[in-house]
Amino acid sequence: MRHDPMMAICADLLARVDGLAGQRGHVSVARLRDEVDQIRHIARAFGIDAVEGLAGTLQSALSLQGMGPVILSYLDLIREAIAAEMPEADVIALPIIAVTPAIPPHLSA
Repeated sequence: MRHDPMMAICADLLARVDGLAGQRGHVSVARLRDEVDQIRHIARAFGIDAVEGLAGTLQSALSLQGMGPVILSYLDLIREAIAAEMPEADVIALPIIAVTPAIPPHLSA
């Protein structure tokens, strides 16, 4: 299978988001802001607009409210937006063959 760059970018973003979610409560607001800023920059560089917008909104929320329960909600939304950008696996379409049931000879007229 060929290496898909967008899959690698999305996997990196997911790892960053999951890392932040796992460290919540053990990371400073400044570090959280920096990490979210990196996520936003990566999303912008690769045209993942939904992730960029959510990361920007989370940065604003951090500036206004600091650390709070809203962080995990935003991280969940960012995770969903990243998952929506992940390329689907290659699926080989199989032709549809119409199958008509055979009528047993004793039932045919």
